[in-house]
Amino acid sequence: MKANVSPIYTNFDFMGLTFTIPLLLALNISTVILMIAGGTAVLIYSVRPSASYSERLLSFGYKKPLYSLILFTISLFVITLIAGYVLGFSIPLMGSRTVVLPTEFTQGATVSVPLATGFGLPYLLTIAAATLCIAARLFHKKIAPIQEISIGKASANVTTPPAA
Repeated sequence: MKANVSPIYTNFDFMGLTFTIPLLLALNISTVILMIAGGTAVLIYSVRPSASYSERLLSFGYKKPLYSLILFTISLFVITLIAGYVLGFSIPLMGSRTVVLPTEFTQGATVSVPLATGFGLPYLLTIAAATLCIAARLFHKKIAPIQEISIGKASANVTTPPAA
């Protein structure tokens, strides 16, 4: 069994067959839609950071990858702690380990399961997106006045041709 878990999409693979739980599918779809909406808002903001609506767009857009990253990381730690207390074995956050399942779950048989975990590319991309969105939020006050000045100079340099 293989579990692909990331802040954006989660699915499971068992003996080559991919399956998903309906609740996880709904969460996956809603997360992807929210990330697309947040990304679109930040892209529109980046074109015109000095527009009247830009601060609202940035305020909406920069929070999406940040919240996704924070909620995913917290839930990952909570799930590993719960698995450790309830199931009786610990799941590593990074690395590999062979876990011997408790005999209560295996009807007296000794079953050892190799576990390998790590943070993949989607997690790292979410960190990068959250970092860039935070940087956009922090530098908004510095960027917007500069663009207003450059737009004002560009419009002042435009001359109208003489009327014929």
